[in-house]
Amino acid sequence: MNGNARYLDLLERVLTNEIYRDPPAGPHYLVGREYDQRLRETGKDWPSVAHTMAGSRCLRQVRSAVEHILGNGIPGDLVEAGVWRGGVCIFMRALLEVYGDPARRVWVADSFHGMPESGAAGDSELALHEFNDVLAVSQETVEENFRSYGLLDDRVAFLSGWFEDTLPAAPIDRIALLRMDADLRSSTTSILTNLYDKVSLGGIIVVDDYSLPMCSDAVREFRDQRDITDPIHSIDDDAVWWRKGSATPRVESGVSAKAGAS
Repeated sequence: MNGNARYLDLLERVLTNEIYRDPPAGPHYLVGREYDQRLRETGKDWPSVAHTMAGSRCLRQVRSAVEHILGNGIPGDLVEAGVWRGGVCIFMRALLEVYGDPARRVWVADSFHGMPESGAAGDSELALHEFNDVLAVSQETVEENFRSYGLLDDRVAFLSGWFEDTLPAAPIDRIALLRMDADLRSSTTSILTNLYDKVSLGGIIVVDDYSLPMCSDAVREFRDQRDITDPIHSIDDDAVWWRKGSATPRVESGVSAKAGAS
């Protein structure tokens, strides 16, 4: 194992705090319990100290996705919508640094005020805004987290505000990796509606909270509306990903796939 691989392995463990094993600060049914490696690996707890609540399996998928993007020359930036303490975005920036990518940016999109109160089906029942004492993390805190790893520079761009306000006019030209960790139907729909068309062919789309019915419903509705048939792959019990344009093209009767290729 070379030095770069060792660095990335260690960074993964630091971001999830598998080093010092901090206890969960939520959800409410885990408060007061001790650190559980299985929960941390699968992203089932809200860490009290760690810089991400995405589990180590999700970080490994981010690493694999970025390696695929760089290895295959998929154009575009790396975007996460819903960043909490910024750990996944920090990992994205580290990956670009390790692999010597000179130009791509990491876009850090969040309200930085926690979860909005949403009346969309399923969102109101979950009422995540009631947990903003844990879920709300300021942009200044996220910036300081980047700085602590030596990874805050002009290739880290922040989009601060509710997605419905910031994403329609977001100055992002092309996206190679779009990672959604929005938890809500309304937010998931807003991300897909405003950013999906900017994802390059061959780019990766990740839905961190697909196990939540309102999020999976929003994804299915969007895919159905757009006739997206790219296969969905599981990451862990909650998260999924797909690659844009990976479905076998439909061929009209009597027309060969080769004849239609460019």
